[in-house]
Amino acid sequence: MKLLIKNIGILAGIHEAGKRCLAGAEMGELPKIEQAYLYAENGRIADYGSMDQLPEVATDTTIVDAEGGAVLPSWCDSHTHIVFASSREHEFVDKIKGLSYEEIAQNGGGILNSADRLHELSEDELYVQAMKRVDEVTRKGTGCIEIKSGYGLNTEDELKMLRVIRRIKESTKLKVVATFLGAHAVSRPYIGRQSAYVDLVINEMLPAVGKAGLAEFVDVFCDKGFFTPEETARILEAAAQYGMRPKIHAEELAASGGVEIGVRYGALSVDHLESMTEATIEQLRGSQTMPTALPGTSFFLNMPFALGRKIIDSGLPLVLASDYNPGSTPSGDMKFIVSLACIKMRLMPAEAINAATLNGACAMGLSQDYGSITRGKVANFFITDPLPSIDFIPYAYTTPIVRRVFLQGEEV
Repeated sequence: MKLLIKNIGILAGIHEAGKRCLAGAEMGELPKIEQAYLYAENGRIADYGSMDQLPEVATDTTIVDAEGGAVLPSWCDSHTHIVFASSREHEFVDKIKGLSYEEIAQNGGGILNSADRLHELSEDELYVQAMKRVDEVTRKGTGCIEIKSGYGLNTEDELKMLRVIRRIKESTKLKVVATFLGAHAVSRPYIGRQSAYVDLVINEMLPAVGKAGLAEFVDVFCDKGFFTPEETARILEAAAQYGMRPKIHAEELAASGGVEIGVRYGALSVDHLESMTEATIEQLRGSQTMPTALPGTSFFLNMPFALGRKIIDSGLPLVLASDYNPGSTPSGDMKFIVSLACIKMRLMPAEAINAATLNGACAMGLSQDYGSITRGKVANFFITDPLPSIDFIPYAYTTPIVRRVFLQGEEV
């Protein structure tokens, strides 16, 4: 298939081939061309340039007029939990009444509540629910997404979740990667026997997931009240036997050692970081581990925001992701995440957009093919309404701007 997008007002997010991620000052660079075209062939970006250099195309080319709208690479959301059984708005009311995230969990809510409900649903029911959320985020411009298990908390239900994620991979043009998160919490039958639950994850869940080839990554909720760095290390060492690279929940509720253990075991990313300290930032220096902020969680739970500004000023990369889940962030709107990063974390618009595109792809191991307007990359992008500037995207934080979405060079 051949595709030409013409009359693009602003073509933004252009980066050179081979760029794994952006760090420090270069995160503020968002190269663009005004009055541009984009040409894709066989699902990949073949060329782009200014309209005065518009080439002739074959008669079988699909031609789309952007009508002055901007074109940006699709959002790359590297941290979500969008396979879940039902919403948890009653906990939202509990939060308004003043209960903390930990208090809700201690009262039987939170992750364990989601696990109870997921157990009752069939694989088909879970898939239908999840696809509604997939369609939602696709319409809002997301083209790459990571999806975690972690609401099963037993072998059968964790496998059920991962099979649903595999069905999503097979039935959508989104690029989907799967993460096994059996160590999201200790399941109800194992409360008070956490070490035994870790043994279950290592000796039963991981071999089953690995044998079925259902996950590229492994995650552990390494934090106060959940899993210790020592338990996390045990799980990561076991997962390595099945080729699963770590992506760690770290430093959300406390400075818990999650970042240090992630770096030690070569985690692709350490995510949350709401309780990260400046000293912890230094632990990332010289590593390939991507610090990932989830500002939607901070917003929804009234928690501190990650030190995104300090991370970038320290010369490190930064990733932004949604954390879309039923308890702490019931939204996968990456445009809003970009706005929050600018408003609450003091990122510049270009920094926030890079963190949500190329760096997000890097946090899934996908930046070779996704996350920027680059010749040879997969043609995942969206067309907006005409914009006065790229800065308008985070500025107009509730204004819908995405007009048309293209994945693998085809409109969806």
